[in-house]
Amino acid sequence: MEVLDHVHVTREGGLAGDFRGAIRPGGKDRRQVSMIAADKWLAAIEELGTVVEWQERRANLLLDVVELPQRAGAVIRIGRDVRLEITCECDPCSRMDAIVPGLKAVLTPDWRGGALARVLDGGDIRVGDPIIIEGEE
Repeated sequence: MEVLDHVHVTREGGLAGDFRGAIRPGGKDRRQVSMIAADKWLAAIEELGTVVEWQERRANLLLDVVELPQRAGAVIRIGRDVRLEITCECDPCSRMDAIVPGLKAVLTPDWRGGALARVLDGGDIRVGDPIIIEGEE
């Protein structure tokens, strides 16, 4: 995992540099971007009682000061141009326990593991860009 302060996002490829975001022929594009809310991550780590950097979760984006909607179809705008549609909860897998025993369990409740999304509109995003949940402005 690589921590960046900006990234280009496209409808066809997801986040630049992440091959998992590319739409495959016949694919449903529901897993282009993975996001985790900073407050949920911190709550999980506090419950676990250890220090683990957020990128160990292997999420593409850490979103601060925003409550991620816990429903498919919600649209999140990041910066001026990027729009992402939540497709489903990102359930933590057994790899989490390989990082720290018990991590999967503390990420399981209340969408703490984050959300998956498809790219509706691409553009550039940077650390500190405003995040807006469309329809809740």
